[in-house]
Amino acid sequence: MFLKPECAIIVFMSLVSVILPYAQIIVSVILVATILLQQSAAGVGGALGGSDMGSFHQTRRGFEKFLFYLSLVCAILFALLAFLSIIIK
Repeated sequence: MFLKPECAIIVFMSLVSVILPYAQIIVSVILVATILLQQSAAGVGGALGGSDMGSFHQTRRGFEKFLFYLSLVCAILFALLAFLSIIIK
């Protein structure tokens, strides 16, 4: 009635290989959205080498802090999923 351990591993790996691309797409869309929603403290002038004398350091609070940590988690998760897809193939 139950599968042998070898067969169970093969079934699990085939299931993971089917679900993995969809998980990568979902995580990548969330990652892109969280990065685009974050506000940048550096202006365009500072990024291009111009002076940004009006800029100051701002601590992340509330939703910005949530987006920051969510983008870190999504980036790590995406890297792990990519590494897993390389191992499975």
